Amino acid sequence: MTAGRFRDRWGVPHLRADDPLALATAQGRVTAYDRAWQIEVERHRAQGTSAAFLGVDALGWDRFARQVRLDDTARRCHAALDPATAAWVAAYVAGVNAGLAAGAARAPEFAAAGLTPGRWQPWTPLAVWLGHHILFAGFPSKLWREHVAHRLGPAAVDLFATDGPAVAGSNGWLLAPGRTGTGAALLAGDPHRFIEDPGVYQQIRLACPEYDVVGLAMPGVPGIAHFAHTGAAAWAITNAMADYQDLYAEQLSRHGNEVRALGPDGWRPAHAHVEMIEVAGADPVEVEVVETDRGPVIAGGPDEPTAISLRYPPRVRAELGFAALPELLRARTVADVDRALRHWVEPVNVVQAADTAGGLLHRVAGAVPVRHPENGRRVVPAWRAEHAWRGWYAPLPRAEVVDRAVMANERGLAAPLGVQFAPPHRARRIAELLDAGDGWTPERLAAVHTDTYLGSASALLAVLAEVTALGPAAAALRDRLLRWDRRMAADSTDAADFATLRAAVVRRLAAHPAVAALAEPPAYPEVFAPWLALTPRVGYALEHLLGTARLPGLDVAALVGAAAEEVAGPTGAANGQTRWGDLHRLAPWRALPDPDAGPGPRLDGDHDCVLATSSVPGVTHWCARGPAARFVWDLARREDSRWVVPLGACGVPGDPHHGDQNAAWLAGDLLPVTTDWDQLTEERDEY
Repeated sequence: MTAGRFRDRWGVPHLRADDPLALATAQGRVTAYDRAWQIEVERHRAQGTSAAFLGVDALGWDRFARQVRLDDTARRCHAALDPATAAWVAAYVAGVNAGLAAGAARAPEFAAAGLTPGRWQPWTPLAVWLGHHILFAGFPSKLWREHVAHRLGPAAVDLFATDGPAVAGSNGWLLAPGRTGTGAALLAGDPHRFIEDPGVYQQIRLACPEYDVVGLAMPGVPGIAHFAHTGAAAWAITNAMADYQDLYAEQLSRHGNEVRALGPDGWRPAHAHVEMIEVAGADPVEVEVVETDRGPVIAGGPDEPTAISLRYPPRVRAELGFAALPELLRARTVADVDRALRHWVEPVNVVQAADTAGGLLHRVAGAVPVRHPENGRRVVPAWRAEHAWRGWYAPLPRAEVVDRAVMANERGLAAPLGVQFAPPHRARRIAELLDAGDGWTPERLAAVHTDTYLGSASALLAVLAEVTALGPAAAALRDRLLRWDRRMAADSTDAADFATLRAAVVRRLAAHPAVAALAEPPAYPEVFAPWLALTPRVGYALEHLLGTARLPGLDVAALVGAAAEEVAGPTGAANGQTRWGDLHRLAPWRALPDPDAGPGPRLDGDHDCVLATSSVPGVTHWCARGPAARFVWDLARREDSRWVVPLGACGVPGDPHHGDQNAAWLAGDLLPVTTDWDQLTEERDEY
């Protein structure tokens, strides 16, 4: 078996091999060489061993990973793989293990953290996948709703109805051939995740006699799961915002060395054992791992008044959907894509696909259990039989594509499957932009990716327009914002003043006596803190709180007026001179933070813009989550497709391709997808 490794001008690896197994080995090897530090961090996070070199800041995640049994679930799912898929994953793992030493030698983080690269196990890619997606369905939002119901009453839960601050989303759209200037379909999008250094997506090409696929892979996972173009077919996904993970209130008791849990059939033995978490610079921490018939206990325990277990499909079914990955690589039609998705389990996605014969696909893929509606909203009692799972939702929703289809985490195609969805602003704006013209090309679609119109600004501006008793400075601010074009452009002073006012309004709402009881979160594990903090919850629900969901005893106009006086005053930050980009800076996540790093680059966009560079209103203007990639797949000519990622293709600091795409990503430009082997540079060195 032989394999060739080529690079384009941006350092993107193009791999060619004699067969799929040799190709999978080559993919694992080049990933280890380019992303050794990144994938080793993810391996340790999935095992719950990252605190051993990252220190106490990683302890909360490690405790959660142990208690939720990430690694054990990955082992179960791997054991259930069909032989062909298991062999394919094994080939990738062999490549990772072959390339790790060379990759670690060029990554300075290993020496800085005192970490030696380890050895990947056959199930490690499944564990990495699960670690990335275990929080994707946002089950901690049920802890928030439980908190609200306990402190303010069940009727108050819907006051904060909106997407949560830590939920990942995406934009995606599909244009039928009649709407394009190429005569074939165009498929475009941008996944919204935490912006990481190295980036969470890896541009790559995988070619062998059976297929030739270009796309965005997840480092540490074989194949190209989410965004790819096979030459004859292409696909893309967004988070469906489906609800498929349940939380159960457990009654536990300890009897000698045995832990018991109360279920619908009475008291039954629960699995329990103790693990030790090593922590760099601190003493080891003991954690008890308990699992009931519902699932692993993720909060509380046998010696505490309450305990909460998590039931999630991969743990129940011993499936992640990995059998879909090699099958997708072979797809030549949307029917092939559709057929491969029968395996899909985690996470639940909205999928769009197109092929060169004119086929179009728009559907939901994944595993969603059928159960009591209250399971989707709250923590439910484990001992009540009506809250048990009763099979799986089938068939999953799908829709015919007429002219164009848009997916942006809104309450659309997946509405029957979820509880909370993203506000409709991004989806509406994308549809509006696409419907304004025809003859779309990959180059023109960059303007859709980078649109900065903030539809959610209307709620605050409507209240501001009603406020009349303002001092001169606040009145000038009001008048200026009412004339504002509502674009969150980096150079806009009006956008900066709006964001400053919005933050002040959020802080005042969070301090209002009507929600004061929510300020102190319950004693849940720290990994759930982003879902339980009051100010972010108010910030993301601001449009709702200023509209129909008024807090009792709140004079909204008076509060907004007071906030306007505050920020427009002599010491206020809304001065008509500061630009949005001066406030709105990129803050990428790094496993080893750089204490000397200054402010990141200036950004256009905001949370509810199509250019969704998310800040957390009331907490920070900085952005940690945004487009982790952008792409346009052209079904007429794959070589006319476009893509870009933040930073670059390589994860090694100092490498020429570590940051060479950043300027294009910041400017909203898309780079060409090179598919001509003669335009690539072959690498003959061994590693």
